[in-house]
Amino acid sequence: MSTDTPAPAAPAPDRYLAVQRSDEFAGLRRALRGFVFPMTVAFFLWYALYVILSAYARDFMGTKLFGSNINIALIFGLLQFVSTFLIAWLYSRFADRKIDPVADRIRAEIGEVDGEHGPRG
Repeated sequence: MSTDTPAPAAPAPDRYLAVQRSDEFAGLRRALRGFVFPMTVAFFLWYALYVILSAYARDFMGTKLFGSNINIALIFGLLQFVSTFLIAWLYSRFADRKIDPVADRIRAEIGEVDGEHGPRG
């Protein structure tokens, strides 16, 4: 005699299709795209500006700002890192507020989450 509890049955594939066709899931995808696409375009434009200025506006990028080694090109390069971390932080906040609650609700509806113990596995 075994004391193991049986594993819960996996949700039927039809349930996944129903979720995919639901308005809630469509709204989730729309919200994600509404953040990701504009942010991606903005970052690529910002990066392209840096590359284009470095290639074609060498005098401007070589303008000294502080001391003898700090110029506009170095500041722009460092700002690439800052913008990357800023985008990651903004996405984290956005996902916490807009994406995760809806995704958790959808996951609970199809039975992939046990309220007390988190995701079933």
